Parts: sequence; structure tokens; C-alpha cells
Amino acid sequence: MLSMYWEVIRIRFLMMLAYRVNYYSGIVIYSLNIGVYYFLWMAIYGGESSLQGLTSLQMATYIAVSWMARAFYFNNLDREIAQEIRDGTVAIQLIRPYPYLLVKVFQGFGEGLFRLLLFSVPGMIVVSFIFPIHLPGFSDVWLKFALSLLLGFIVNVQVNILTGVCAFFILNNQGLIRAKRVAVDLLSGLIIPIPFYPEWAQLLLSYLPFQAISYLPSLVLVKGLAGEEFVHAILIQAAWCVLLWIPIRVIWKKARKTLIVQGG
Repeated sequence: MLSMYWEVIRIRFLMMLAYRVNYYSGIVIYSLNIGVYYFLWMAIYGGESSLQGLTSLQMATYIAVSWMARAFYFNNLDREIAQEIRDGTVAIQLIRPYPYLLVKVFQGFGEGLFRLLLFSVPGMIVVSFIFPIHLPGFSDVWLKFALSLLLGFIVNVQVNILTGVCAFFILNNQGLIRAKRVAVDLLSGLIIPIPFYPEWAQLLLSYLPFQAISYLPSLVLVKGLAGEEFVHAILIQAAWCVLLWIPIRVIWKKARKTLIVQGG
């Protein structure tokens, strides 16, 4: 069974490798995004050395880390699932001897692994020569960041799956998918770090899963969270991994009983 999932990861990795133009253009696009937000936030800082607990150097590093981390956890599983529901291929997938949603998770991981090895790492090297960022040396901070980033990937995959399977009931959920993408980028701390939101918004976001996707992993690396702070961050992410699985399980069971295929 494990060999099957490894093959799923390998195939998706090779599929991503086939689109080299997207790969090279992606590094350029992400570097431009980092540049835009770097100059924007430096203008906001002005002459201040620190705002909301982040120094200007930490903010520059946070911007670079969060955008490069996005390359790993980002995927289009919601669009893929919705499309397979609309064109009817999901019916074929469901009769095959493997769990459909779990295969999707590993496909997303294969895509994320490609982006991490051939996109995020080279991109971070390029960015480090352009912008004044500070990354920790070889230490356990990187292992902590890897664990937190993996959990952030799982949370994002679950949010995407929830959005995708809604196509069983909404049929055309493209608007929902677009709204979800904006919400994840805006509320996960990618564009605006959580401490810069008003207190009421911070309180609201603490009850939502978005911070577990980008903000917490980036904070682990930028601030080098350790001890109770690191454990607290990991527990929040792990809790959302479990909590999001519950509605996925419930909706998936109901969706399989109410399958309606458009045009198929």
C-alpha cells in the first residue's frame, strides 16, 4: 500500500517536472511578490526598528519565508476535485481500489515536494542575495520549521478538499474556490502577519484554521520558537489537522450517496 502512495507522489513530481516554463516563471513571480511586499512593509516601518514584536529584519525574513513556504503548501486540489465531479471522472475514481481523497493528498504532497526542492530552496537562495534577510544556521530550528510546515501543508490540503467536495452539492463552486484562495492568503498571515490585525480580528482568527497554514510555520523559523511556544504552535496545527478531518469525513460520506454528474 505504501508503495502505491509513493508511486502517486513520484508521478505527480514528474508531471510537475514536465512544465519547466512554469517552474522558472514561478521563481520570478514569487521573487517579484517578495520584492513588492518587502518595499511596502519597509515603507510602513519607516524609521521604526520594531513593530508588533517584529523587527524590520525579521519582517523582511518573514516575507521571504512565508512566500517560499507558500510554494510548498499551495496546490489546486480543490479545482481538480471539482472538475472531476463535474466531468464525471470521479465516478470512475470511486470504484477503484484505493481511497480517493487520500490519493489526492499524496498527489498534493508530490506537487509540494517538487516546489520545495526545485522552487522554494533555489528561490530562497536567489532572494537572499537581493534582500536583507536573516536565516538561522544549521540547527534544530530547521527541523522544527519542517514539522510545522508539514502540518501547515496538511491543514491547507484539508481546506482545499473541503472546498472541492462542495461541488457534489453546489455543482459549480468556482466562486467558492476563488473566495477560499483569497481568504487563505489574507487570513493565514501571508500578506498581513496576524499581530498587525486589530485585537478583535486576532481573536477571531485564533478560532480559525488559517494561521496554522502560513503564520505559525513562518514564525517558527523567523523567531526560532522553542520550548512552550513551539509546543503550543505545533499543538494548534495538530488540533486543526484532526478537527478538519471530521467535517471532511461527514461530507464525504454524504456526498458519495448524492453523486450527481454533470454531462456524464
